Amino acid sequence: MTQLSSQCPFCNYSGHIVKTCGTVYAIEDSTPVSRCHMLIIPLRHCRDFFDMTDQERSDTANLIEVLKEQILEKDAEVQGFNIGINCGLCAGQTIFHAHVHLIPRRPNDTPAPRGGVRGVIPDKMGY
Repeated sequence: MTQLSSQCPFCNYSGHIVKTCGTVYAIEDSTPVSRCHMLIIPLRHCRDFFDMTDQERSDTANLIEVLKEQILEKDAEVQGFNIGINCGLCAGQTIFHAHVHLIPRRPNDTPAPRGGVRGVIPDKMGY
């Protein structure tokens, strides 16, 4: 049985769903870091990645692959991706329903991309 939360924006999402895969669905991020920034979200309400089931994680990985291919077909400028998950308030999680960010990256979209996800702590990005 799918658990839902009446106050969760992802449990109550009524906008455009880009794609589904088993136990998860994908939407465009409402405040995108780059064009085609996607969120992959379990249908079941769960707090973060660590609360996801093995099936939800597997469906997430499969949907990331599908979305990656769709993005690459749509936008030839994309040459990389960041995949990110914020777990907990101090890690930057603002919606406490698990979700994975798939962020397309293009050349020169930032002056110094080295360090990638290490940029969550800016002083640690350059190494």
